Amino acid sequence: MRILPRKFYNRNTVQVAKDLLGKTLVRKTGKQKLTGIIIETEAYKGKNDPASHASKKKTNRNKVMFGQVGWSYVYFTYGMHYCFNVVAKNDKDLSGAVLIRSIQPRLGIKTMIKNRKIDVISNLVNGPAKLTQAMRITLEQYHVDLTKDSDLFIMDGIKPAKILAKPRIGITEGVDKLWNFSFKI
Repeated sequence: MRILPRKFYNRNTVQVAKDLLGKTLVRKTGKQKLTGIIIETEAYKGKNDPASHASKKKTNRNKVMFGQVGWSYVYFTYGMHYCFNVVAKNDKDLSGAVLIRSIQPRLGIKTMIKNRKIDVISNLVNGPAKLTQAMRITLEQYHVDLTKDSDLFIMDGIKPAKILAKPRIGITEGVDKLWNFSFKI
């Protein structure tokens, strides 16, 4: 499998969110490699998407969303959780990112369980904050080039047979957009 190239992310944010399904998320911590198949994503565009962090203006928190595609956007929310996004947008859009909401764990499951301090695998990485906790993704992974072999990147994977589209989760604006995408393995 190969690491996804920058051109993969240089497309419509919503299309990238769909196409990330089935890809493999890789996190290296020391000698440990944690991996999982991406099974749920959400697209967040720029100024015309009121649910996006980039809908109003560029800030220190969201500035990576306005930059080059293929970089990580990690933010801290609710005073206790991290969320991991991938910067993805076409040349016409000023900003955009895809939230990685859930994965199907593959390698390093025992470490993920230890990181989450739970033993119920069905509850291990089925949400964006659970995923970042299990894979030890923090603000240290903010603005990582995901197109290079580093401590965080995304590789090719499988092609989903059927993709489900529904409203995004946990937002109050932009709820009409069916930009939450998932599939079952």
